Amino acid sequence: MPRYLMMRLALAPLALAVGLAGCGGGDMPAEPAMEESAPAEDMAMAGPPSYELDPSFPPELPNGWVMGVPTSVSVDSRDHVWILSRPRTVPEDQLANAAPAVMEFDADGAFVQGWGGPGDGYDWPDTEHGIFVDHANNVWITGINPRAGNNVSDRADDMILKFTSSGDFLFQKGSYAASGGNADTDNPRQPADVSVYSPTNEAFVADGYGNRRVWVLDADSGDFKRQWGAFGNEPEDAYEIGVARPAPGPAEDPLVTMGVGPEQFGIVHGIGVSNDGLVYVADRGNRRIQVFTVEGRYVKQGFVNRGGPASSTVARVAFSRDPDQRYLYANDFGNGRVWILDRQTLDTIGEFGSLGSEPGQLTNLHHIDVDSRGNVFGAEVGRNRRVQKFRIAGN
Repeated sequence: MPRYLMMRLALAPLALAVGLAGCGGGDMPAEPAMEESAPAEDMAMAGPPSYELDPSFPPELPNGWVMGVPTSVSVDSRDHVWILSRPRTVPEDQLANAAPAVMEFDADGAFVQGWGGPGDGYDWPDTEHGIFVDHANNVWITGINPRAGNNVSDRADDMILKFTSSGDFLFQKGSYAASGGNADTDNPRQPADVSVYSPTNEAFVADGYGNRRVWVLDADSGDFKRQWGAFGNEPEDAYEIGVARPAPGPAEDPLVTMGVGPEQFGIVHGIGVSNDGLVYVADRGNRRIQVFTVEGRYVKQGFVNRGGPASSTVARVAFSRDPDQRYLYANDFGNGRVWILDRQTLDTIGEFGSLGSEPGQLTNLHHIDVDSRGNVFGAEVGRNRRVQKFRIAGN
């Protein structure tokens, strides 16, 4: 597999402090003093933090290299930050300088390596979507092509890929345009995200854009283990096999704020498994997080910014790194926020961000993750096309 020299995405040197809801916030000096973030366990004891933009990550791109639309981030056990981008979205006159799809940065923000893209022996997704680095530092990749009005090709990314941290191919589950829908246990259907739970060595798949299920595989062999839908129901197909999912549009009543919500998932867009063995599913279009045991028993749900105004909210979940994982972070795709939830109750207890394109603002924040210092990293698709890092500003 080819390797590439890689660069990092530039951000303007501006810091924006944003406080918890009701606490306010304001612009910081253009070159604030850089302070170490508090360790995660101290953060949890002190209460939910407020955040400000850290303009040091990622630094300016060298050598004229150009990153495609960044779609996902994952922070590994060493606090290395992994970014997945879409090289095919680089402007045509700059394609020769397109960065590789997978990029690794160390805990200080220095570039480590870049790899990924089509290669021998596997089917690389036409539209990259999710990246997850597991406890053994293996890298999982998902894709969601085609989407109506946003297609690279007509074939569906009905596969999940697993690589070593250096980019060596390990296995593929599924293939192009292979899915038979939610009843198919051999193939995903435009899967959105993966999370691996080390105690059971199982990969939990948010499957996703085409299907409406949580799909569980053996993390070493890829063998199917079990699956379920919203509330633990049998998942049902939402639209015709082999047809691109319709482009998002206004629902009949997109801002319903009462009741338990639909009996099926909308877009199963993100997934995470906590240390105590609970599976958190980001049901983006239904603006909710549902919680299950690893066996698939429904536990509870909580809504994230159910009042909008944009009807798509929670796109992924990320856990604070204190031992109890007290906080759950949920990025609000349509409303330019990151919400901080009490993980046990799913109550929203803090927030940061605002809708817009200035440094520190957020538009279409697609996937997030959190490191051991409490820093939050987020990839924005759409017009912002950037990765931003937010550090703890105070308690």
